[in-house]
Amino acid sequence: MQTIKLNNGIDMPQLGYGVYLVAPEACERCVLDAIGVGYRSIDTAQAYYNEEGVGAAIAKCGIPRSELFITTKVWISNAGEQRAAASIEESLRKLRTDYIDLLLIHQPFSDYYGTWRAMEKAVAAGKVRAIGVSNFYPDRFVDLAENVAVKPAVNQLRTNVFSQQWDAEKEQERYGTKIMAWAPIAQADAELFDNPTLRAIAESHGKTVAQVALRYLIQRGIIAIPKTTHTERMKENLDIFDFALTDEEMASIRPLDKPQDFSRSHRNPEMVRFLLEYDKRFNPARK
Repeated sequence: MQTIKLNNGIDMPQLGYGVYLVAPEACERCVLDAIGVGYRSIDTAQAYYNEEGVGAAIAKCGIPRSELFITTKVWISNAGEQRAAASIEESLRKLRTDYIDLLLIHQPFSDYYGTWRAMEKAVAAGKVRAIGVSNFYPDRFVDLAENVAVKPAVNQLRTNVFSQQWDAEKEQERYGTKIMAWAPIAQADAELFDNPTLRAIAESHGKTVAQVALRYLIQRGIIAIPKTTHTERMKENLDIFDFALTDEEMASIRPLDKPQDFSRSHRNPEMVRFLLEYDKRFNPARK
Protein backbone atom coordinates (compact mmCIF):
# COMPACT_ATOMS: atom_id res chain seq x y z
CA MET A 1 0.00 0.00 0.00
CA GLN A 2 1.29 3.46 -0.91
CA THR A 3 1.84 5.65 2.15
CA ILE A 4 2.07 9.36 2.82
CA LYS A 5 4.26 10.91 5.52
CA LEU A 6 2.46 13.08 8.07
CA ASN A 7 4.02 16.21 9.57
CA ASN A 8 5.23 14.29 12.64
CA GLY A 9 7.06 11.71 10.53
CA ILE A 10 4.46 8.93 10.76
CA ASP A 11 3.64 7.04 7.56
CA MET A 12 -0.09 6.65 6.84
CA PRO A 13 -1.66 4.52 4.08
CA GLN A 14 -2.89 6.91 1.41
CA LEU A 15 -5.99 4.84 0.71
CA GLY A 16 -8.16 3.56 3.51
CA TYR A 17 -11.61 2.16 4.21
CA GLY A 18 -14.27 4.43 5.72
CA VAL A 19 -17.19 3.14 7.78
CA TYR A 20 -19.46 6.19 7.83
CA LEU A 21 -23.10 5.00 7.66
CA VAL A 22 -22.05 1.36 7.98
CA ALA A 23 -24.61 -0.08 10.38
CA PRO A 24 -23.15 -1.26 13.71
CA GLU A 25 -24.38 -4.79 13.11
CA ALA A 26 -22.64 -4.91 9.69
CA CYS A 27 -19.45 -3.07 10.60
CA GLU A 28 -17.42 -6.02 11.86
CA ARG A 29 -18.07 -8.02 8.70
CA CYS A 30 -17.33 -5.06 6.41
CA VAL A 31 -14.05 -4.20 8.14
CA LEU A 32 -12.96 -7.86 8.07
CA ASP A 33 -13.76 -7.94 4.34
CA ALA A 34 -11.80 -4.72 3.77
CA ILE A 35 -8.76 -5.99 5.67
CA GLY A 36 -9.07 -9.29 3.82
CA VAL A 37 -8.76 -7.63 0.39
CA GLY A 38 -5.80 -5.52 1.46
CA TYR A 39 -6.86 -2.38 3.32
CA ARG A 40 -4.73 -1.51 6.32
CA SER A 41 -6.23 1.89 7.20
CA ILE A 42 -9.72 2.04 8.77
CA ASP A 43 -11.55 5.30 9.47
CA THR A 44 -14.34 5.45 12.06
CA ALA A 45 -15.71 7.98 14.56
CA GLN A 46 -17.53 8.19 17.86
CA ALA A 47 -20.56 9.60 16.02
CA TYR A 48 -20.69 6.65 13.62
CA TYR A 49 -21.66 4.44 16.59
CA ASN A 50 -19.71 1.51 15.13
CA GLU A 51 -16.32 1.70 16.87
CA GLU A 52 -17.10 -1.59 18.61
CA GLY A 53 -17.55 -3.31 15.25
CA VAL A 54 -14.19 -1.98 14.11
CA GLY A 55 -12.65 -3.17 17.36
CA ALA A 56 -14.09 -6.65 16.95
CA ALA A 57 -12.67 -6.84 13.43
CA ILE A 58 -9.25 -5.68 14.64
CA ALA A 59 -9.27 -8.44 17.24
CA LYS A 60 -10.30 -11.16 14.77
CA CYS A 61 -8.52 -10.21 11.54
CA GLY A 62 -5.20 -11.91 12.31
CA ILE A 63 -3.17 -8.89 11.14
CA PRO A 64 -0.68 -7.53 13.68
CA ARG A 65 -1.91 -4.29 15.23
CA SER A 66 1.31 -2.58 14.13
CA GLU A 67 0.32 -3.16 10.49
CA LEU A 68 -3.07 -1.45 10.88
CA PHE A 69 -3.73 2.28 10.93
CA ILE A 70 -6.86 3.21 12.88
CA THR A 71 -8.50 6.64 12.78
CA THR A 72 -11.35 7.83 14.97
CA LYS A 73 -12.84 11.20 15.86
CA VAL A 74 -14.06 13.05 18.97
CA TRP A 75 -17.67 14.19 18.61
CA ILE A 76 -19.10 17.58 19.61
CA SER A 77 -20.92 16.20 22.65
CA ASN A 78 -17.53 15.11 24.01
CA ALA A 79 -15.87 18.50 23.47
CA GLY A 80 -13.77 20.07 26.21
CA GLU A 81 -10.66 18.79 27.91
CA GLN A 82 -12.23 16.50 30.53
CA ARG A 83 -15.02 15.09 28.36
CA ALA A 84 -12.69 14.55 25.43
CA ALA A 85 -10.15 12.76 27.62
CA ALA A 86 -12.86 10.41 28.91
CA SER A 87 -14.16 9.82 25.39
CA ILE A 88 -10.68 8.90 24.16
CA GLU A 89 -10.50 6.22 26.83
CA GLU A 90 -13.92 4.96 25.74
CA SER A 91 -12.83 4.84 22.10
CA LEU A 92 -9.72 2.87 23.06
CA ARG A 93 -11.92 0.38 24.91
CA LYS A 94 -14.38 0.01 22.03
CA LEU A 95 -11.60 -0.32 19.47
CA ARG A 96 -9.83 -2.93 21.64
CA THR A 97 -6.49 -1.22 21.20
CA ASP A 98 -3.83 0.40 23.35
CA TYR A 99 -3.39 3.31 20.95
CA ILE A 100 -5.13 5.20 18.16
CA ASP A 101 -3.03 6.01 15.09
CA LEU A 102 -4.90 9.19 14.14
CA LEU A 103 -7.39 11.08 16.31
CA LEU A 104 -9.40 13.97 14.88
CA ILE A 105 -11.74 16.66 16.19
CA HIS A 106 -14.82 15.78 14.16
CA GLN A 107 -16.45 19.21 13.89
CA PRO A 108 -15.26 22.81 14.48
CA PHE A 109 -17.82 23.58 17.18
CA SER A 110 -18.10 23.74 20.99
CA ASP A 111 -14.88 23.74 23.04
CA TYR A 112 -12.54 22.31 20.44
CA TYR A 113 -9.56 24.01 22.05
CA GLY A 114 -10.19 22.00 25.19
CA THR A 115 -10.53 18.88 23.05
CA TRP A 116 -7.20 19.66 21.40
CA ARG A 117 -5.48 19.93 24.80
CA ALA A 118 -6.82 16.49 25.72
CA MET A 119 -5.58 15.11 22.41
CA GLU A 120 -2.11 16.60 22.89
CA LYS A 121 -1.95 14.95 26.32
CA ALA A 122 -3.03 11.64 24.77
CA VAL A 123 -0.13 11.92 22.31
CA ALA A 124 2.30 12.62 25.17
CA ALA A 125 0.94 9.57 27.03
CA GLY A 126 1.44 7.28 24.04
CA LYS A 127 -2.27 6.66 23.56
CA VAL A 128 -2.42 8.49 20.20
CA ARG A 129 0.21 8.71 17.47
CA ALA A 130 -1.07 11.70 15.47
CA ILE A 131 -3.83 14.29 15.84
CA GLY A 132 -5.79 16.45 13.46
CA VAL A 133 -9.17 17.91 12.62
CA SER A 134 -12.15 17.32 10.38
CA ASN A 135 -14.41 19.78 8.57
CA PHE A 136 -12.32 22.81 9.58
CA TYR A 137 -12.59 25.44 6.85
CA PRO A 138 -9.46 27.53 6.21
CA ASP A 139 -10.41 30.33 8.64
CA ARG A 140 -10.98 28.08 11.65
CA PHE A 141 -8.15 25.80 10.65
CA VAL A 142 -5.61 28.63 10.62
CA ASP A 143 -6.93 30.02 13.91
CA LEU A 144 -6.41 26.63 15.59
CA ALA A 145 -3.08 25.83 13.92
CA GLU A 146 -1.60 29.19 14.96
CA ASN A 147 -2.53 28.69 18.61
CA VAL A 148 -1.54 25.11 19.43
CA ALA A 149 1.79 23.43 20.09
CA VAL A 150 1.14 20.30 18.00
CA LYS A 151 0.10 21.28 14.49
CA PRO A 152 -2.73 19.25 12.91
CA ALA A 153 -1.41 16.34 10.87
CA VAL A 154 -4.62 15.99 8.88
CA ASN A 155 -7.77 17.93 8.04
CA GLN A 156 -10.52 15.62 6.85
CA LEU A 157 -12.74 17.44 4.37
CA ARG A 158 -15.38 16.62 1.78
CA THR A 159 -13.01 16.29 -1.16
CA ASN A 160 -13.66 14.86 -4.61
CA VAL A 161 -13.62 15.96 -8.25
CA PHE A 162 -16.59 18.29 -7.60
CA SER A 163 -15.20 19.63 -4.29
CA GLN A 164 -11.46 19.92 -4.79
CA GLN A 165 -10.47 22.04 -1.76
CA TRP A 166 -7.72 24.09 -3.43
CA ASP A 167 -8.05 26.96 -0.94
CA ALA A 168 -7.80 24.58 2.01
CA GLU A 169 -4.77 22.86 0.51
CA LYS A 170 -2.99 26.20 0.06
CA GLU A 171 -3.51 27.25 3.69
CA GLN A 172 -2.59 23.86 5.12
CA GLU A 173 0.69 23.54 3.23
CA ARG A 174 2.57 25.88 5.58
CA TYR A 175 1.73 23.58 8.52
CA GLY A 176 2.44 20.35 6.67
CA THR A 177 -1.19 19.32 7.14
CA LYS A 178 -2.57 16.75 4.69
CA ILE A 179 -6.10 16.70 3.31
CA MET A 180 -7.97 13.49 4.05
CA ALA A 181 -10.93 13.13 1.70
CA TRP A 182 -14.32 12.00 2.89
CA ALA A 183 -16.86 11.35 0.12
CA PRO A 184 -13.93 10.87 -2.31
CA ILE A 185 -16.21 9.42 -4.99
CA ALA A 186 -18.96 11.99 -4.30
CA GLN A 187 -21.02 9.44 -2.36
CA ALA A 188 -21.67 7.59 -5.63
CA ASP A 189 -23.57 10.53 -7.13
CA ALA A 190 -24.91 9.67 -10.59
CA GLU A 191 -23.40 12.92 -11.87
CA LEU A 192 -19.95 11.46 -11.23
CA PHE A 193 -20.53 8.32 -13.28
CA ASP A 194 -22.23 10.22 -16.11
CA ASN A 195 -19.50 12.84 -16.46
CA PRO A 196 -18.12 12.69 -20.03
CA THR A 197 -14.62 13.84 -19.05
CA LEU A 198 -14.24 11.15 -16.40
CA ARG A 199 -15.80 8.49 -18.59
CA ALA A 200 -13.40 9.24 -21.45
CA ILE A 201 -10.37 9.10 -19.15
CA ALA A 202 -11.60 5.87 -17.56
CA GLU A 203 -12.07 4.24 -20.97
CA SER A 204 -8.58 5.24 -22.10
CA HIS A 205 -7.03 3.50 -19.07
CA GLY A 206 -9.35 0.52 -18.90
CA LYS A 207 -10.53 1.66 -15.49
CA THR A 208 -13.83 2.73 -13.92
CA VAL A 209 -14.92 6.32 -13.29
CA ALA A 210 -14.64 5.72 -9.53
CA GLN A 211 -11.04 4.56 -9.96
CA VAL A 212 -10.20 7.68 -11.98
CA ALA A 213 -11.81 9.91 -9.32
CA LEU A 214 -9.76 8.24 -6.59
CA ARG A 215 -6.58 8.33 -8.66
CA TYR A 216 -7.00 12.09 -9.14
CA LEU A 217 -6.90 12.57 -5.37
CA ILE A 218 -3.98 10.20 -4.86
CA GLN A 219 -1.86 12.05 -7.42
CA ARG A 220 -2.56 15.32 -5.61
CA GLY A 221 -1.15 13.82 -2.41
CA ILE A 222 -4.57 13.54 -0.75
CA ILE A 223 -5.54 10.69 1.57
CA ALA A 224 -8.83 9.02 0.58
CA ILE A 225 -11.22 6.77 2.53
CA PRO A 226 -13.94 5.44 0.19
CA LYS A 227 -16.81 3.57 1.79
CA THR A 228 -18.70 0.59 0.44
CA THR A 229 -20.28 -2.49 1.96
CA HIS A 230 -19.58 -4.66 -1.12
CA THR A 231 -16.35 -6.64 -1.34
CA GLU A 232 -16.04 -6.26 -5.12
CA ARG A 233 -16.27 -2.46 -4.77
CA MET A 234 -13.64 -2.59 -2.02
CA LYS A 235 -11.31 -4.38 -4.43
CA GLU A 236 -12.11 -1.94 -7.23
CA ASN A 237 -11.39 1.10 -5.07
CA LEU A 238 -8.07 -0.42 -3.99
CA ASP A 239 -6.99 -1.19 -7.55
CA ILE A 240 -5.72 2.28 -8.47
CA PHE A 241 -1.97 1.98 -8.11
CA ASP A 242 -1.20 0.35 -11.45
CA PHE A 243 -1.94 3.39 -13.63
CA ALA A 244 -1.37 7.15 -13.61
CA LEU A 245 -3.24 10.11 -15.02
CA THR A 246 -1.31 12.30 -17.42
CA ASP A 247 -0.75 16.00 -16.75
CA GLU A 248 -3.34 16.75 -19.42
CA GLU A 249 -5.89 14.45 -17.79
CA MET A 250 -5.26 15.98 -14.37
CA ALA A 251 -5.76 19.45 -15.86
CA SER A 252 -9.00 18.40 -17.57
CA ILE A 253 -10.50 17.30 -14.24
CA ARG A 254 -9.74 20.52 -12.37
CA PRO A 255 -12.58 22.53 -14.06
CA LEU A 256 -15.10 20.04 -12.62
CA ASP A 257 -14.69 21.79 -9.25
CA LYS A 258 -17.89 23.55 -8.09
CA PRO A 259 -18.81 26.22 -5.54
CA GLN A 260 -19.95 24.69 -2.28
CA ASP A 261 -23.64 24.11 -1.69
CA PHE A 262 -24.47 26.45 1.22
CA SER A 263 -27.13 24.08 2.55
CA ARG A 264 -24.31 21.62 3.33
CA SER A 265 -21.86 24.25 4.53
CA HIS A 266 -20.56 24.42 8.08
CA ARG A 267 -21.17 28.16 7.83
CA ASN A 268 -24.91 27.55 7.48
CA PRO A 269 -26.54 28.10 10.92
CA GLU A 270 -29.09 25.37 10.24
CA MET A 271 -26.31 22.88 9.56
CA VAL A 272 -24.59 23.92 12.79
CA ARG A 273 -27.78 23.40 14.80
CA PHE A 274 -28.25 19.99 13.18
CA LEU A 275 -24.72 18.93 14.14
CA LEU A 276 -25.08 20.20 17.70
CA GLU A 277 -28.21 18.06 18.12
CA TYR A 278 -26.87 15.07 16.17
CA ASP A 279 -25.85 12.90 19.10
CA LYS A 280 -29.16 13.43 20.90
CA ARG A 281 -31.08 12.42 17.76
CA PHE A 282 -29.06 9.53 16.45
CA ASN A 283 -27.05 7.96 19.28
CA PRO A 284 -28.57 4.50 19.81
CA ALA A 285 -27.52 4.59 23.48
CA ARG A 286 -29.78 7.60 24.06
CA LYS A 287 -32.88 6.01 22.59
